[in-house]
Amino acid sequence: MEGNERFLAEDGVNFCYTDESGTGRESIATMVGIVVDSQRMHLTKRHWRELLDILTQSTKRPIAELHTADFYSGNGVWRDIDGPTRASVITAVLDWLVDRKHHVVYTSVLKSSYSAALSEGAMPSETNTPWRFLGFHLTLAIQKYSQHEKGTKGHTVLVFDNEEREKVRFSDVVLNPPEWSDEYYSRGSKQQQLDQIVDVPYFGDSKELPLIQVADFFAFLLRRYAEIQENLVPPRYTDEAERVTGWVNHLKDRSIGSAHIYPRRQRNEAQDLFYRYAAPSIRDL
Repeated sequence: MEGNERFLAEDGVNFCYTDESGTGRESIATMVGIVVDSQRMHLTKRHWRELLDILTQSTKRPIAELHTADFYSGNGVWRDIDGPTRASVITAVLDWLVDRKHHVVYTSVLKSSYSAALSEGAMPSETNTPWRFLGFHLTLAIQKYSQHEKGTKGHTVLVFDNEEREKVRFSDVVLNPPEWSDEYYSRGSKQQQLDQIVDVPYFGDSKELPLIQVADFFAFLLRRYAEIQENLVPPRYTDEAERVTGWVNHLKDRSIGSAHIYPRRQRNEAQDLFYRYAAPSIRDL
């Protein structure tokens, strides 16, 4: 699933819009970032709003935000939309992402293994919540992928959905990253830490930042895929496993590449930290 093309614009910076799924009582948590170059951002936002307008017409109810869990299950305003129609919308959103040539970065955590490591004192303090574990891994993966670009081509602004409990602590981790994280991207002797990450992360409301809604959409699908693959939950309908696998395979074609997220060989200790506690089905994509 290595990417054949770079997600970076010739000029300017990139924005990575990020959201998570499964940070409640679920067995697996995932986080997905949609990486968009600044030159195409306004057009992308407009196209997403046009898609929501189409959904508003279909449901005859105002849809300002696509809450993926409700949509997938057919709850709330989606109750009258049958399963095949909702499935076709999921495929359309995936096609929407591919057509715009945006890229995806993702991460996951198997919470039972993570909790055991945390209890044993085997988890670094900088990653001592599942959300922080996911967010810092995603940051390091983008850094690793982007750092060989020239000039400002690889510079990325991180934008997360509002997470008040994590905001201050996580911003401090990104602004003052621990030395152990340098190994993840093989930091050079004269290289500044996280030199591809612009400023501290930003946090905003998904209603006002539509691309966070896109990230939420794919984070949910990725989590659902892992839960089914690892027999943590039963499929809800006959061909759900096949459908979700097909959607995730479509999604991974836009990935920044497993070598930057979950390298399979010659992992250093920093990389192995995130590999070891990931959902196996996701790290093996």
